[in-house]
Amino acid sequence: MTHRARRRIAIVGAGGFAREVAWLLREHNRVEDTWDFAGYLVSDLAKLGPHDSRDEVLGDLSYLDTPGRVDALALGIGTAAARVKVGAELEARFPTLEFPALQHPSVLGDRGSCRFGQGSIVCAGVIATVNVTLDPWVMVNLACTLGHEAHLGRGCVLNPTVNLSGGVDLGEGVLVGTGAQVLQYVKVGKGAIIGAGALVNRDVPEGVTVVGIPARPLQKG
Repeated sequence: MTHRARRRIAIVGAGGFAREVAWLLREHNRVEDTWDFAGYLVSDLAKLGPHDSRDEVLGDLSYLDTPGRVDALALGIGTAAARVKVGAELEARFPTLEFPALQHPSVLGDRGSCRFGQGSIVCAGVIATVNVTLDPWVMVNLACTLGHEAHLGRGCVLNPTVNLSGGVDLGEGVLVGTGAQVLQYVKVGKGAIIGAGALVNRDVPEGVTVVGIPARPLQKG
């Protein structure tokens, strides 16, 4: 039996979610021995905080200017706007590297009809049923459910236990808070934010923050 060599992968980011991505890689390797985790990379070493994994930081992104150090990158950043921005920067700066779509082994769904874009991350306990589409750099956190024909635009982030009903369409960079529910065929515009625990039963315009049950625009001031 021929064994494929492991590929070296680094995670961009060094905080809590980056560590969760490293765990996802370890769990993946229990099923399919694919990845050799090289360490973390950050955009600015001077901004490393007390909760970052300093001991495993390889350096800043200039580390990758030497060819061959890694084969692939994963984005260990858990905010939607940053995933859109940094994902585009990585694609432009390192076009020869792989940005794999990563799923925890416990993820359930129809692999034949679902589409997971490059750089997307799907965490443990997620159920994505049929014809679900994740554009590049999407992140779906723990124990979310994605109904039939759900579409998540580039860089969207679902925090834990979000429920998207069938036909939901999220625009680029949408952030959905923990425990929120979005009902069937609702459209959420680019850059909108859905608050934790909200129940969204109508379309949300671009850039608007909605909260509550049923969800309504957040009042300013």
